[in-house]
Amino acid sequence: MAQSRDGGNPFAGPGELDNPFQDPAVIQHRPSPQYATLDVYNPFETREPPPAYEPPAAAPLPPASAPSLQSSRKLSPTEPKNYGSYGTQASAAAATAELLKKQEELNRKAEELDRRERELQHAALGGAAARQNNWPPLPSFCPVQPCFFQDISMEIPQEFQKTVSTMYYLWMCSTLALLLNFLACLASFCVETSNGSGFGLSILWALLFTPCSFVCWYRPMYKAFRSDSSFNFFVFFFIFFVQDVLFVLQAIGIPGWGFSGWISALVVLKANPAVAVLMLLVALFFTGIAVLGIVMLKRVRGCLLHTPTQRPSAVPRLLLRLFK
Repeated sequence: MAQSRDGGNPFAGPGELDNPFQDPAVIQHRPSPQYATLDVYNPFETREPPPAYEPPAAAPLPPASAPSLQSSRKLSPTEPKNYGSYGTQASAAAATAELLKKQEELNRKAEELDRRERELQHAALGGAAARQNNWPPLPSFCPVQPCFFQDISMEIPQEFQKTVSTMYYLWMCSTLALLLNFLACLASFCVETSNGSGFGLSILWALLFTPCSFVCWYRPMYKAFRSDSSFNFFVFFFIFFVQDVLFVLQAIGIPGWGFSGWISALVVLKANPAVAVLMLLVALFFTGIAVLGIVMLKRVRGCLLHTPTQRPSAVPRLLLRLFK
């Protein structure tokens, strides 16, 4: 206890110092000129300014290469700037053009979808009768107005659109073939005046078959796929079968019938080879149409037999069995 009154450290060991402030670590950090504190700071005391800061010596830089020297030099006002390689600029321009093209395509599709949506809304509200006809596409100043409304992408189911479009192209090809047949028969009549009957019949076939084929077999097929009509399917199969027979007769080309087929072309070959070549081309066109007509007849039959949504009546079923 006496040791503690005298200011000693009662917790100090036998070999330790009695005063903890005599520790060398504490004595080392007492206020001194080397370790200045606020207690010894005198603002009126003039001291020598500290030496100026001298940055350490920088390491020598490696010698610059030729490209870096070329890039560091200033460009003249007339010298073009290089913003990238030619390949990079070309690819960026191509990507921009592709994006613009896709944007235009998306805009067209959006307009088409809006148009279809408006037409479907009119049809749902009973406005189908007010829909304007658009076929045949005639100019507005023509006194004759379109007679039918046709939109395969809107009225025909998705699984039958390709078939209906192909039949439409087949009708167009048959019309073109009749026009070429008229020109070939005209050339044949100019070479042989005895072929006047064939030339006259070619005019009749072009004026008769063009509208009748559209009304008699294409429109029934179109309405059959549009409304799943068994009667229209029956009309189509019956009339188009007769049409295929006519396609075959046109390809054969019996002399005097007004068809520039194979036989008529071979007959004219002796008189004028140039006209015969024209008639052979028409005969080849008729042959292709006849083959395509038979193929499409079987395809329409396949659509009826393998599609569960189409349920033809007993009469078309009996007719379908004839084409097996």
